[in-house]
Amino acid sequence: MVSARTKHLLHVCLMIVVVLVFEWIAGGLWMSEVERLKMDMLDPWELYGVLATFILYGLRILTFLAFPQVIFNIMGLVFFNAFPDKVVLKSSPLLAPFICIRVVTRGDFPDLVKKNVNRNLNLCLDVGLENFMMEVVTDRMIPGLSEYQRVREVVVPPSYATKTGALFKARALQYCLEPDVNILSDQDWIVHLDEETILTDNAIRGILNFVYNGKHQFGQGVITYANDQVVNWLTTLADSFRVADDMGKLRAQFYIFHKPYFSWKGSYVVTQCGAERKISFDNGPDGSVAEDCYFGMKAYSQGYSFNFIEGEMWEKSPFTIWDFLQQRKRWMQGIFLVVHSKTLAWRNKLLLAISLYSWITLPLSTSNLVLAKMVPIPCYPLVNFICGLIGAMNIYMYIFGVIKSFSFHRMGAGKMIFFIIGALLTVPFNILVENVAVIWGLFGKKHHFYVVNKELKEQQLTTV
Repeated sequence: MVSARTKHLLHVCLMIVVVLVFEWIAGGLWMSEVERLKMDMLDPWELYGVLATFILYGLRILTFLAFPQVIFNIMGLVFFNAFPDKVVLKSSPLLAPFICIRVVTRGDFPDLVKKNVNRNLNLCLDVGLENFMMEVVTDRMIPGLSEYQRVREVVVPPSYATKTGALFKARALQYCLEPDVNILSDQDWIVHLDEETILTDNAIRGILNFVYNGKHQFGQGVITYANDQVVNWLTTLADSFRVADDMGKLRAQFYIFHKPYFSWKGSYVVTQCGAERKISFDNGPDGSVAEDCYFGMKAYSQGYSFNFIEGEMWEKSPFTIWDFLQQRKRWMQGIFLVVHSKTLAWRNKLLLAISLYSWITLPLSTSNLVLAKMVPIPCYPLVNFICGLIGAMNIYMYIFGVIKSFSFHRMGAGKMIFFIIGALLTVPFNILVENVAVIWGLFGKKHHFYVVNKELKEQQLTTV
């Protein structure tokens, strides 16, 4: 059995190899004498003209908007063990403070909600958790849900409106915090899940260790998309990047700085009830499309601290390319509204803004893939190296995401290599989808919340 430390060292070595190979191919580290002489003799101002040269250098500079994220991903993937052992409880589950596992749903998929609530409930009991309840917050009553023990159903009245006009999921979350609805004390903890999120025993132990510690008011862990059953292999492999992003950027910002510099996700969120009530989800329409992002930035601005939680949870990637596109579009629009919100200080959302504009300018920066060969321009070696590093890390994120998502012992070397190749082949698809999402999101209606379908018949699922 290969130890966790050995796996981590192998992954770091593989990352270095990928970076060096990419830099060599792209000319970021090595360039032949002939190529170097050609580049030194090239005068783009005379060859392409002043306007075209300004545009070419401007497009190259846009690539640097992704550099902060790359640095954080490197820190998270290198400084902390990427393959930790089983999470060990630091104290007995019987001594844990009260935990409310809260699921928010519109009620469109009642069978999915009941199935996952039952599964998560039984897992909590199996792990030994006693001082807890599950709470389902829904716009429409779910038949039969009230029959489950330890489950509280909260139906948001159609007439309910927040003070600032919060919408969608933010409205439902704020309803739970109203004095006549909330039954939790300020010292209790809330675990926020989406309706499709599946707990694991490791995640429960990680959450318990987090609340035992009590030093941080907010926490989050990794979500993977290839466990249990796969519906759409294209979107699942494309989401391998998100897994690597959690293990890299998310861990770095929380473990090292304890701040959500680049925001966080809306599921697998652990909050202390008192802190959540003080921040609130009542942040108007602009804070309702990406309510998780706005909440995180607001908590950061008020001085609260965050930490990473060990143990992963499971979700499924969107079942269709249309849902995948709609999901990305909503994220971009929601983050756009947060970044441009006048109620949040720029000093708190600077890195988030850089990340957003790296995304928005993706249709322009990706043009460098073609223009660098067709119309080359001379740059300082450091500029070439950083551009190569950004490209190499984006590729490695897919490789690592697959390695982290799939079990090597269960898959075997052959299937693992096949999945890695498959993930790399989804890169053009991801670039296309992200570009379409950016253009559509910028010019489309922004205060819209598209709900991705996560309920399919069993015969449409593929067991991994």
